[in-house]
Amino acid sequence: MLHLSLTPCFFCRCLYDITVIHIVCKGVAMLLEKADPSLYTVKAVLILDNDGERLFAKYYDETYPTVKEQKAFEKNIFNKTHRTDSEIALLEGLTVVYKSSIDLYFYVIGSSHENELMLMAVLNCLFDSLSQMLRKNVEKRTLLENMEGLFLAVDEIIDGGVILESDPQQVVHRVALRGDDVPLTEQTVSQVLQSAKEQIKWSLLR
Repeated sequence: MLHLSLTPCFFCRCLYDITVIHIVCKGVAMLLEKADPSLYTVKAVLILDNDGERLFAKYYDETYPTVKEQKAFEKNIFNKTHRTDSEIALLEGLTVVYKSSIDLYFYVIGSSHENELMLMAVLNCLFDSLSQMLRKNVEKRTLLENMEGLFLAVDEIIDGGVILESDPQQVVHRVALRGDDVPLTEQTVSQVLQSAKEQIKWSLLR
């Protein structure tokens, strides 16, 4: 009799466990569906001056389809970040990583669920690449004189929102190789080529 009285409880317990597992699995599936993993990691790259004015902007999707919407977003992002020491912000449902240098502000933007470390890797790669190309003189005047190099570097790092490269040495080397097709200023070309030659020389000596 004791055995028979325990049997219903056993089945009730099994049914309860199955229900819990079903709910948990359904919740995980919903989270994965919401995350929508994608290779298209980067939504935009921005460089603003210390007044919040655009020096460079490249958007990779239609989150802000018009120039007016883009400028409003850039003003908002500058107002929220230019007086803080943080490197990450959440703004308008987006993840923003950023850093400043003298009179410049660099931004890489991704979706709200994007991995901040991946976005930061893109930001650091861009900044370090420009730092090498401009001989560590990363400021507004020098950047404006070498915008061609900036465009080339960004294209080497990101293509349509997909991250292609996170190694600044590789970016500088490829910009140097493309320098013949899209001329930079004479000074910058020589700097990039010299840097690339040094990297090749040391790699051969290892």
